[in-house]
Amino acid sequence: MENNDILIRLRYALDIKDTDMAEIFKFGGVEVTKEEVLKILTKPKDSYGEEDYYDDIVEDEDHIKCTNSMLESFLNGFITFKRGKQEPKPGQFDTPLPPKSKESINNQLLKKVKIALSLTSEDMLDIFDKAGITVTKGELSAMLRKEGHKNYKQCLDKYARNFLKGLALKYRG
Repeated sequence: MENNDILIRLRYALDIKDTDMAEIFKFGGVEVTKEEVLKILTKPKDSYGEEDYYDDIVEDEDHIKCTNSMLESFLNGFITFKRGKQEPKPGQFDTPLPPKSKESINNQLLKKVKIALSLTSEDMLDIFDKAGITVTKGELSAMLRKEGHKNYKQCLDKYARNFLKGLALKYRG
């Protein structure tokens, strides 16, 4: 799943306004205007129809690709937006390290949305259940672990997609 799709789905699920999106990016350390947010939230022209048959990606000036670091910054800003600024403890880095691999961005999504919305593990299991997917406590715990832990499990796109779908069902009805 592309990072732009994650942002689009998260924005829809939680009904976040464009101005709030720009503010969330700012909290995460990325200066983005409202117009740039709209360009991030649009799908590129090559994802709409017949152009899918071509391997070349058409550069679209009306679309901005969301990188892993941009998405990471957005998620960090989302925590700050929802819970307020937290002062770093002595010896703690102010900015977290970027994810090590593409797949771990889904794990970061689960962790940071859980923190931002103050969700318990039970709440998250209910969200997955609303989306029609069964996740055990052990699987969820493995996806929320730090990368490199012996019980760490990568969150696949199907889990991330269904989590965002469940969020939409929970918060939008």
